[in-house]
Amino acid sequence: MNKEQLDKVKNGKGFIAALDQSGGSTPKALSDYGVTEDQYNSEDEMFKLVHDMRTRIVSSPAFTSDKIVGAILFEQTMDREVEGKHTGDYLADKGIVPFLKVDKGLADEQDGVQVMKPIPDLDALLSRANDHKIFGTKMRSNILKFNKDGIDSVVKQQFDIAKQIIAAGLVPIIEPEVNIHSEDKAEIEAYLAEAIAKELDNLTEDQLVMLKLSIPTNANQYESLINHPNVVRVVALSGGYSREDANALLKQNNGLIASFSRALINDLNVNQSDEEFDKVLGDTIDSIYDASVNKG
Repeated sequence: MNKEQLDKVKNGKGFIAALDQSGGSTPKALSDYGVTEDQYNSEDEMFKLVHDMRTRIVSSPAFTSDKIVGAILFEQTMDREVEGKHTGDYLADKGIVPFLKVDKGLADEQDGVQVMKPIPDLDALLSRANDHKIFGTKMRSNILKFNKDGIDSVVKQQFDIAKQIIAAGLVPIIEPEVNIHSEDKAEIEAYLAEAIAKELDNLTEDQLVMLKLSIPTNANQYESLINHPNVVRVVALSGGYSREDANALLKQNNGLIASFSRALINDLNVNQSDEEFDKVLGDTIDSIYDASVNKG
């Protein structure tokens, strides 16, 4: 583990950019960016176009380590290059800590939750991540209803795989998303905090994790997790909130920083001039940085 990067992730001012749309979510991300499905004829062409979009974002003068602590990449983004360097190296050289999305999507709903599909060949992927200077990983589950058995299954699966990732020398971001439209959102979050705390208490001193959580209904619900000695940082997903709403809610939660995806890239368009693109991206970054750093 890179100690300088660990310090940056733990103490750095700013937020983590989520640039890890994959597979099923790629056409929508491209469509929102102004690239329609009739503009590509194959999956290869689609992934090249989305890499072009990500390249434009990370190479923008607005995308700096002053405001951005880290960035989460999709596997194909890790394997591709930006300005002649592998994306992880490019970001690291820019002072931005690279993470890799490792999950393979969600299983069907059971007990009110979607656990992760199996992740075959995870050890080989983690080995490649180390070769590409990746600091940590991210994996997402989905909680839709208040069901203790379901929530327990999500948390157990996340921590079991997290230990495999830690053993490979990487820091896992555990992401048990709570659906923002759930009728039981506050109740789910209270129980989720307890379930996560139990797993954290069973870690050894050197087993470090990060958490990526939906912005809680009750402000500072996750304060005890933020302060737990095994937690490097707790970050929040936008989860379908508009950027304005996500920022306003984030400001109410001390110590919680953003790791937004849609809310980061929503106003960017392929047809914008470089000047316009950089201005829109810069304004967006400034607003998310402010919500992550300046509370109350």
